[in-house]
Formats: sequence, structure tokens, C-alpha cells
Amino acid sequence: MNDSAPLRVAQAGVGGYGGVRRHLLRQSGLFNIIAVHDWNSSHQALAAREESAQACDTYEELLAVDGLEAVVISTGAKFHAGQILAALHAGLPVFVEKPLCSTREEMKTLLAAQEKYGLPVGLGHDDHESDAVSRTIKNLIERGELGTIVAFEQTVAHSGGFLINPGDWRGDAEKNPGGMLFQCGVHAFHELMFYFGPIAEVSAVMRYDLHTTATADVALCQIFFESGLIGSLSAYHVTPYRHFLAIYGTRSSVYRDDRAYHAGVNLLRQNLDENRGFEPQVEQPLESAHDACGNLRAFYRAVRAGVPQYPSLLDGARAVASVFAAEESARSGQRVPVTL
Repeated sequence: MNDSAPLRVAQAGVGGYGGVRRHLLRQSGLFNIIAVHDWNSSHQALAAREESAQACDTYEELLAVDGLEAVVISTGAKFHAGQILAALHAGLPVFVEKPLCSTREEMKTLLAAQEKYGLPVGLGHDDHESDAVSRTIKNLIERGELGTIVAFEQTVAHSGGFLINPGDWRGDAEKNPGGMLFQCGVHAFHELMFYFGPIAEVSAVMRYDLHTTATADVALCQIFFESGLIGSLSAYHVTPYRHFLAIYGTRSSVYRDDRAYHAGVNLLRQNLDENRGFEPQVEQPLESAHDACGNLRAFYRAVRAGVPQYPSLLDGARAVASVFAAEESARSGQRVPVTL
């Protein structure tokens, strides 16, 4: 097999966000989708036509397709653990959307499977090394331009909770722990660890009474890093869209504002005024180009050349472990260590 040839992959879950993932797979130029499966027969048929791929009526049939080199899983989070394990058992590397899995027990099982099989598992989290805004923020921190990092505040919010209907997996508290904290806050945990390193403990309060589901509609978290840094993460599932991060330093602060879904990011900087007067915000230039396919490129390199995967299964586990700790904290009223 040519080490530079496109990877022959099968994709489970090809409608909804699975359609977005199919577009990114094509955009990267590194993958050929040769087989597809979806519980929705119309989504499956459409994807099979668009990709000139074999339609498979079961996941087991998908894994048995001749010549398959890897599996892309774009299904709901409650299916991830079982589908990852089946693919690894079949000897196939996996790229799976976030969140990695729904329970602490699933997380531990997946970590053990990774150790057993040793196959690459890529995550749908951003590859922050190839995200222009994240890389710029990381560079500012590493060069000391912010001074000492004092704290941070992050908010993730949208109105998706109103779209949860009875019977949906997102309305199952055991499969959607923390509500919006699981859906989007898991991305925030992943991003924050890119900047600040491992999380030691989480303290959280949650509100569960704003929607008809048993999942959290509001999650307010205090995050304690191993470095000693502290900060807050708030997640809301029943409000207008808002994704915002502020990092406060003794010399300068930066503000990442995702102004609207798919409408771009505004990165501002505010420098400390020596006279301690009014300190205006200025636009912070980006220091690199953005690559929307960065995580897919990393997965391709992991499979073809054995390059260490980022984001990896371990990165995904660290993100969901923070969510699990937050849910436990909200239920117990105690600060909870983040453990794998």
C-alpha cells in the first residue's frame, strides 16, 4: 500500500454532523469513503450516492467491507464506546466525534482497549496545533506577553436544549451527563488543557429544572489546574448562542469571541495601561493559517506513518473525565478530582 495514498474509510453516521464530517474528509484529500451506514435509510442512500460508496444496513456489515483501512464514527455519543470497541476488535483504526463516550465505565474500558490493541484513535476535537486562534493564544502565553496568568472565564451556550424531545439520547441523564457541559463544554475542557495543562479538580453546581429532560440546563464550574491556575467555565443549553473565552494576565488579557455559529472568531487583546487608566481593546493578529481538517490530517499521519495522534483517545478521555467530575460535584456538593 502506498503510504501517501488516500485512506480507505467507512463512515457510520452520515447525516446531520456526519454530513459535515464527510465534507471535511473530502476537503482534506486524504480519505476515500468506500462504505457508509446510518440508521436513517434516506441519509444512508444519499451518502452512498454522493460518495460512490457501498451502503451497509448494519454496523457489523460496515466493518466487514473488503479493503477497509479505518472507520469514521459520526453517530451519537451514546453509541461511541460500543462502536469504537467493535472497530478496534476488527483491527481497524478509528476516528470518532466528540464526546468520546458517555460514562466513566465506558472511558475506562476504552483506555484499556487502546492499551490492548495499540491502534490509532483520533478524536473530533479541534487539533489546536492547527487552529489559528488557539495557536496564537498559546504563543502569547508561552512568550510571556500576558505576564502571569491570573485566571480565565469561559462560556459555552446555545438553545439546543429546546430541540431535545422525549426519547432523544441527549435527554438521557446517564448518556448526556452535564447537559451542555457534555455537548460543548467538553470542547472547552480540551481547549483549556491545550493552554494550561492537566486539570486537577472541578467544583460545579447545575440546574436541571428549565427543560423537560433530566439533564443539566445550566452548569457553573470552577476548574483547578495542577499548575495552581484557577478559572471558571459556564455552560447553558436554553439560551441564545454564546461562545466566549477571556484569559486574564498581569500584563495583558485576550478575548476569544465566537460571535455566531460558523460566523468566525474575533480575537481581541487588552494591554495594561501604565497609568492604570482606560485600557482599550485592540484586534490581535493571527500568527498562522487555520486548518479545519487538522484533526483529520493528524489521524491520517497516525495511521499511515505512526506519528503520535493529537487529539488522541487519551485527550478525549481527559475531556470527558472533567465532565464526569463536574456532574459528580454537582450531585455531591464536593470538589471532585479529575481521574482517568
